[in-house]
Amino acid sequence: MLDGDTIAVDRERIRIIGLDAPETFDARCPAEKALGDKATAAMRQMVAQGVRIERAGGKDRYRRTLARVYYQGRDVADIMVGRGLAMSYNCSRGRCPRRIDWCTRLGG
Repeated sequence: MLDGDTIAVDRERIRIIGLDAPETFDARCPAEKALGDKATAAMRQMVAQGVRIERAGGKDRYRRTLARVYYQGRDVADIMVGRGLAMSYNCSRGRCPRRIDWCTRLGG
């Protein structure tokens, strides 16, 4: 497990399509780090209970495999966004929009 929007399966790093979670390793403020830790814990719990991975056939600029991830038949991106632990984020063909400024959004 890496964080709220990236998981590891064996040596493969997988960037989950459809969401952006706050950073934990490179957080810009304490509020981002705190929410990032919550997102990571939620993702860790889902992965531990079993997820299904559908690789999209591409990689992002960090060479992570792009994939949709499903937990109990639901898209993990929808779950995380619905819980307020991530925002919708579309990285098509390995190109992602600019990083979300979580500190401004969280007031921290």
